[in-house]
Amino acid sequence: MTEAFLQYIWQHRMFAKELATTDGQPVSVLRVGDLNHDAGPDFFNAHITIDGVEWVGNIEVHLHSSDWNTHRHSLDKGYNNVILHVVYEHDCEIRLENGTVPPTLELKNYIHPALVANYDALTHPLVPEGIPCSSRLPGIPSFIIESCLERMTVDRIEAKSQVVRRLLEESRGSWEQTCYWLMAHYFGGKVNALPFELLAKATDQRLLARWKDNPRRVEALLLGQAGMLEGYFEDDYPRQLQADYEALRTGASLQPIDAYLWRFFRIRPSAFPTIRISQFANLVASSSNLFSSLLEITDAWEMEKLFDCQASDYWNNHYRLDQATARSMPKHLGRTQADLLIINAWVPLLFVYGEVRGQQQYKDQAVSLLQQLPAENNTIIRQFQTAGVNPENAAQSQALLQLKSLYCNNRRCLHCSIGHSIIKQIPKD
Repeated sequence: MTEAFLQYIWQHRMFAKELATTDGQPVSVLRVGDLNHDAGPDFFNAHITIDGVEWVGNIEVHLHSSDWNTHRHSLDKGYNNVILHVVYEHDCEIRLENGTVPPTLELKNYIHPALVANYDALTHPLVPEGIPCSSRLPGIPSFIIESCLERMTVDRIEAKSQVVRRLLEESRGSWEQTCYWLMAHYFGGKVNALPFELLAKATDQRLLARWKDNPRRVEALLLGQAGMLEGYFEDDYPRQLQADYEALRTGASLQPIDAYLWRFFRIRPSAFPTIRISQFANLVASSSNLFSSLLEITDAWEMEKLFDCQASDYWNNHYRLDQATARSMPKHLGRTQADLLIINAWVPLLFVYGEVRGQQQYKDQAVSLLQQLPAENNTIIRQFQTAGVNPENAAQSQALLQLKSLYCNNRRCLHCSIGHSIIKQIPKD
């Protein structure tokens, strides 16, 4: 039994029978009050009747009556307006600061055992790292799940918007600069997101735009600024890149980031930072005003084509500079990675753009793009699929990821509409 569960029972009026105080006076709940998330009584502005007399005031909820004294409420004038003390177990008489003894409602005998069992099954699942309600999901009406996922989709976008807002503030409100930095951040994946963002910030977008008609120089500039063109090379191509970078470096007083920041360990070779930087150079060279270009695209397939950039030909048989491989094949970013850029970078940026400008169509467009993309395929999504929830698109798969990280992992089933529908299920006699 937890205090949060008692608050939940009170808030949703989940009482098994008519209520009465510990001294036998009947209680009717006209209004449960507003749940308080800050200091003070748990519910404000409740409206109840006790033995036919109406009371308007606050409600305090505890596991035991003695918790009132433990929390020193008897010394706090802020609790003098408590009209009912709701507890699981009444173990002592308590007083307000003004000396009044408030009526007490002991909930222990008013909660249906099925509610407690349902709550316990969710908060103490057999597989702790899994989805607490996985065995019950097939029985949940589809409209409840769909409604929950719609809310989670927006929550997910807003959570990702924090990175956007940080970069927008750093760029002093420049959408093009923010877009450039944001794309670089997510080009690096989870492992190399930070060095990629540092690389973008160390390499002026205007300098890249100046050389957009010379893709090799754009690649030289980015690889050089990444600290990867230091030392001696045997291959002609890296030597050309090195020469290009040195010429640019001298003219623009460039300062590369530290090469040790990049991570190659436990990464698929196709996702090595060398490959990603070359692909990013291709994207930058082909679209100098990336934000403006993306803003005109509403079709996800067109956007995927824009993002499916290719590393330069040298990388067809290389993953690192001066280290040739036996197999030769073009290194495209690929649809999956392009979709991740749209999901993680562009959609949140577009959503914030609509929010800042007060134009709902851009926020709607952000959600629409997610709905056009295929659902993601990862461990968490497969857990939901095993439980019978099959996302139809990226909007729903993003919603499931948000649901898992924010609710399932933290056992916040009381605050989840799916959890609520499960907890309130009482078998018919």
